[in-house]
Amino acid sequence: MSTEKIRKSGPLHGEVEVPGDKSISHRSIMLGALAEGETRAEHFLMSADCLSTISCFRQLGITVDVDSEHDAVTIHGKGLHGFTAPSEMLYTGNSGTTTRILSGILAGQPFTSTISGDESIQTRPMKRIMTPLRRMGALVTSLRGNDCTPLSIIGGHLCGIDYISPVASAQVKSCVLLAGLYADGETSVTEPSLSRNHTELMLNGFGGSVRSEQVSAAGQWKATIQPDPTLHGQKVIVPGDISSAAYFIAAALIVPGSEVLIKNVGINPTRAGLLKVVRDMGAEITIAAEYDRGGEKAADLLVRSSSLHGTEIGGAIIPTLIDEIPVIAVLAAYASGTTVIRDAAELKVKESDRIATVTETLTAMGADIIPTGDGMIIHGGKPLHAASIDSHKDHRIAMSLAVAALGAENTQGADSGTQIKDAGCVLISYPDFYEDLMRLGR
Repeated sequence: MSTEKIRKSGPLHGEVEVPGDKSISHRSIMLGALAEGETRAEHFLMSADCLSTISCFRQLGITVDVDSEHDAVTIHGKGLHGFTAPSEMLYTGNSGTTTRILSGILAGQPFTSTISGDESIQTRPMKRIMTPLRRMGALVTSLRGNDCTPLSIIGGHLCGIDYISPVASAQVKSCVLLAGLYADGETSVTEPSLSRNHTELMLNGFGGSVRSEQVSAAGQWKATIQPDPTLHGQKVIVPGDISSAAYFIAAALIVPGSEVLIKNVGINPTRAGLLKVVRDMGAEITIAAEYDRGGEKAADLLVRSSSLHGTEIGGAIIPTLIDEIPVIAVLAAYASGTTVIRDAAELKVKESDRIATVTETLTAMGADIIPTGDGMIIHGGKPLHAASIDSHKDHRIAMSLAVAALGAENTQGADSGTQIKDAGCVLISYPDFYEDLMRLGR
C-alpha cells in the first residue's frame, strides 16, 4: 500500500459531500437480495467493503448491476428463498459487516456455505454471532477452532429465540434479526444500549415487521422480528456517511480560520453521538438544512474552527460513535484540558486494536495519551509534530492521522510533513479521502 505525506495546513474552506453511508450501502444489497423485484440504491458507497458484499451475493445467485459513474446499484431480488448454494468460499475481504450479517442469512438457507475474509477478518471475534445462530438451530463451526473465520455454516430450519446480547452491536443484532426471517416464530435481540438501527428501519421500509423498544431504565433495547415476510424492492437514497464526515468536522475544528460545509450527512440518532461530543467540547456546528432519506435523517453541516476543551465520554453514547473514537482522540489532543474515553473495549476488536494504535501513533506525534483497559485518557494542548507513522492498515486510523497532521508542526522543514504508511487502506470506506481533504486545504 502507498505512503501519503500530509503537511500542516492553512485554513480549510469550501464544501464537500462525503460518500454514501457504508452501513446503509451494505444493507441495501442484502435487503434488496432478500426482497422480490428490483431495488435501486443511489449514492451507494463504491468502496472495497461494499464491493465485497456485492461479490458475495453474486455468488449466491443474485444479479447486481453496478453503475459506477452514478454511484448506483440495482439489485434483482429473488425473495427469501431464492438463493443458490455458492460453488466456493464466500470471501468478505476486510468487511466485518458483510461477514457477520451475511452469516445470519446463510443460517436460514438449505445448503452449506463457508465464509471468510482477509487476514484481519480471520482474527476478529465471531463467537458473538456463532452463539445465537447455534441456539436457533444452525450448525456453525469455526474451521480453525478459534471462534474466528473461516466459518462453516450448515443452514436449515431455525427456531425463534429471545437473545440477550452481552454487547451493543448492530452487526450482532442484524445477524440474528435476519436469521429470524427464516425462524418458526418471532425472534428478538436485547442489547445493553441501542446500537445503530439501520437494519430495523430498512426492514420495515421493505415490508418486514420489526418492533423496537426500550425495555429497562438502565437503557436496554429490544428488537423483535416476525418471520417469513414478503419483502418488496425499494428505491434507497443513501445519505452521506457520518463516520466519513467526522474527519472533515475534526479538520475544520482544529485548523484555525476554517469554515467547511459538509452536505447530505446522515444524522440518524443511533449514529450521531459524535455531534453531541464535539459540541460538548465547544465546537461550532450549525445544521444548515435537513432532509429525509426514506426514514433516515440527513443534514448539511456548517463547521467553523473552534477552541475545544476536554470532556468525558462513556456509557450509552459509545455505540453511537464507536467508529469515530480515533478522530475524537485527535480532537482531544488539540483541545485544552483532559478527555477521558471509557466503556469502549470494543475498540480492541476492530480492524486493529484501536486503543493501542491510537495511543502509539498519536504519541509518536507528541500527544500525551494513556491507554486504559476500555479506552484512553488524553491530556490535550501539547503541540503535535510531524512524524513517520504506521496506519496498521486500518482505514479509520489512517484518516484520523491525516487530520492530526493538518495541525502538526513540520519539524524537519516546511515541506516535510507527516508520512502515513499503508495510507491506501482508506479504499475500505473512502477511496477519494485524501483528494477531498487536500482540495479543502487549497
